[in-house]
Amino acid sequence: MKKAVLFGDRKAGLVEVPDPQPKEDWAVVKVHAAPMCAEYKSFAAGDKADFLGHEAAGEVVAIAQPGRVKLGDRVVVMPQYPCGKCPLCVAGDYIHCERCYDFAAFTGSPEGSATYAQYLLKPAWLLPAIPDDVSYEKGSLACCGLGPSFGAFQAMGVSAFDTVLITGAGPVGLGAVVNARFRGARVIVAESVPWRVQRALDMGAVAVLDPRDDPLQRILDLTGGLGVDCALDCAGNPAAERLCIDAARRKGKVAFVGESGSDLAIRISPDMIRKGLTLIGSWHYNLRDFTGIMKVIRESPIIDLLISHVLPMSRIQDAFELSASNETAKVILKPWE
Repeated sequence: MKKAVLFGDRKAGLVEVPDPQPKEDWAVVKVHAAPMCAEYKSFAAGDKADFLGHEAAGEVVAIAQPGRVKLGDRVVVMPQYPCGKCPLCVAGDYIHCERCYDFAAFTGSPEGSATYAQYLLKPAWLLPAIPDDVSYEKGSLACCGLGPSFGAFQAMGVSAFDTVLITGAGPVGLGAVVNARFRGARVIVAESVPWRVQRALDMGAVAVLDPRDDPLQRILDLTGGLGVDCALDCAGNPAAERLCIDAARRKGKVAFVGESGSDLAIRISPDMIRKGLTLIGSWHYNLRDFTGIMKVIRESPIIDLLISHVLPMSRIQDAFELSASNETAKVILKPWE
């Protein structure tokens, strides 16, 4: 099969590797749609990488034994390789599993673990079905396109009564706009890249504020001096995280989905005790909520705006350059083109 790799020095291309083989309850999926995510950061840094991607949608083409999927099933490929047996996995919170498989040790090869590829290998229970009226491209949005913010909004209980701040309008942040608007919430976005600003406005944000231009005061002006009911950071930097905390009203809720290795100063008395904030770390959504996220995909009037580009994987160099430009929503690769 063909898969995409990074050769280093901002060069990407395709290589031939062995096809993965099914084993026990793990199935082989022919990938029809592979969304791009944060892998562009490795490309921009000039790094090398042989295993790219963690989200996909495709067709089950090989199984080792009868089980939860059958040949021909159209499925979404959930991320990671959790054990499927611990209390977290059983409860649907598999993303937090502490007993994940060693993929290469279990299968005998690391091939099949990447999603920027024509085939991949996955435990059958992590392959929920795509409804017949949903395309592979839109079905793939049930991973990082919509998943992180869906889980965060579930945790915060976002509804039509709420005003929501979203910091960062990259693909995950734009997915948050889709989710928040579907719930009927009023949406304020903090973003500086002009392309992303316009896309957030096109999706129905009531205001998109430049984070470099005192956004806190503007947020207070837009909320009658109270602050937002809920805030979601999708930017992953301390300034954006701090804005979420400062912009939330008293007894408000703040969730973080933007990956960050930087320190964030949280002041226990003014932020937590006297303001009464609830701070939530959210990575993905509970697997039991898959039907809910499919409802968003099927019924949202703005879902098409979350996919800005669909490219053949043969144009992987162009795809990475596009993603690194920050002028995209979700970019989806077609591995067989």
